[in-house]
Amino acid sequence: MNKDLILSLQSALKQEKFDGWLFYSFRGSDPIAENILGLDHARFATRRWFYFVPASGAPQKIVHAIEPAVLDSLPGDKRIYLPWQQIQENLGEVLGGFKKVAMQYSPMNSIPYISRVDAGTIELVRSCGVEVVSSADMVQTFEAVWSAEQLDSHLYAAKHMREIVDVAFREVGRRIRERVPVTELDIQDFIWQEFERRDLMAGHRPIVAINEHSADPHYSPDAEHSLIMKEGDFLLIDMWSKRRRPHAVYDDITWTGFIGASVPEKYQKIFNVVRDGRDAAIKTVEKRYLGSETLYGWQVDAAARQSIADAGYGEFFIHRTGHSIHEEVHGNGANIDSLETQDSRRLIPGTCFSIEPGVYLKGDFGVRSEIDMYLAGDKAIVTGLPIQDSVIPILTW
Repeated sequence: MNKDLILSLQSALKQEKFDGWLFYSFRGSDPIAENILGLDHARFATRRWFYFVPASGAPQKIVHAIEPAVLDSLPGDKRIYLPWQQIQENLGEVLGGFKKVAMQYSPMNSIPYISRVDAGTIELVRSCGVEVVSSADMVQTFEAVWSAEQLDSHLYAAKHMREIVDVAFREVGRRIRERVPVTELDIQDFIWQEFERRDLMAGHRPIVAINEHSADPHYSPDAEHSLIMKEGDFLLIDMWSKRRRPHAVYDDITWTGFIGASVPEKYQKIFNVVRDGRDAAIKTVEKRYLGSETLYGWQVDAAARQSIADAGYGEFFIHRTGHSIHEEVHGNGANIDSLETQDSRRLIPGTCFSIEPGVYLKGDFGVRSEIDMYLAGDKAIVTGLPIQDSVIPILTW
């Protein structure tokens, strides 16, 4: 790790008015620490280690005698412990004189993405006379902000994903018109082949769901449950992918269609409710991001949720409005959430997140409309245009 990253970590600490950042891991318990510090996730490590970066001064390492080289890629003085009592002794010496130390800790586990350090270790650190505070906002700076190359990779994926939506709906229409049997699993396979053809990859296959399956937000077809598509069915496609390049980032979108020439009113009505919630969230981001007020993920979720509640469907919107997007489809930045958690992290420049409200009528159908937003330095950008404004009548394509 180069000196520039240490200086960046120290700059973030000074901005937050923290005395230091204490990284800790046991058997890979904190991948965030490994990511930020540039450690090898695959390296064999079985003992606890600590790495302390003070706001000013040289970093300090605490490592076990069995694995003394585990942090050798990092700058700083090394302290080696063998009996367990030496851990507390070394921590007391390293943290002596400091008052407020950040760790991957979330009070009351309010942000599970950040809550990587166990309660016992927090108690151990507090016993050294320091206050442990959450590193949540600093983690965003080092774990969620995109490079210029990552933005380019997202825009590549967004362009091709938007095209895949169209070709997938056309393929459904073609098979229905030609009376070729087609299932949810068939279209999932078709989309997966499009990923391969377009140099895209994903950790999991896309969601292809018709009728009552679309009312399950995380349904995924398999050989046992895949339904046969027919004229008159409602179809939801949720897919996510990234380019096959090191450090590429994801695009994540959801579209809905009706297998027919005209869309019944009941589907369009619910879509309009979801679309209006989505657009309320987008407008909140655009207004507050360029204004003088700080923008938080929970505020954006609240705007979408209020819109859907005002339309009478609040009880059917059963998940957060969106999530951070990075090298993992669900990243470690701020989520758009005031339901599952109240995400108190700031939405900061250089990060991306989904906006994907939904209304799910169990046993009947569900609608979700998902877009991605990137926060550039001077504007909030919706990627993958054009976004959906009505249910697609698939048999007219």
